[in-house]
Amino acid sequence: MVERFDKDAGARIRALREKAGYSRERFSEMAGIGSKFLYEIESGKKGMSAYTLYSIAAALGVSTDYILLGLERSGDMEDILGILSSMDSEQLLHVEVILRQIAMLAHGKSKESK
Repeated sequence: MVERFDKDAGARIRALREKAGYSRERFSEMAGIGSKFLYEIESGKKGMSAYTLYSIAAALGVSTDYILLGLERSGDMEDILGILSSMDSEQLLHVEVILRQIAMLAHGKSKESK
C-alpha cells in the first residue's frame, strides 16, 4: 500500500517537473535535494520527509495535497505562494502590477456598492 502511494506521488512529481520543462538536475537544485534522491522519489523507490515534500511542492507551484493525493485545490494560499516562489524577479514585478490593478478595481467596486 505505501509502495503504491510513493509511486503515485513520485509519478505526479515527475509529470509536473517534465511539464514545467525542468531537467532532474535543475529541479533537484530548485527543491534543495540531490538528483539521485529525486530520481528515487519519482520512481517510488523512496519516500520523503514533510520538509522535502513541501520544498518540492513549492518549487512546482502546487499543493502538497496534489502531490500526495492528486487533489487540486484552488485559491489556497499555499498554492499561490508556491507559484510565486517559482518566478524570477521580472515575473514577480509583472504579477505585482497586475495585483495592484486588481486591488484598485476591487476597491472601486466596493465604493460603488456602498
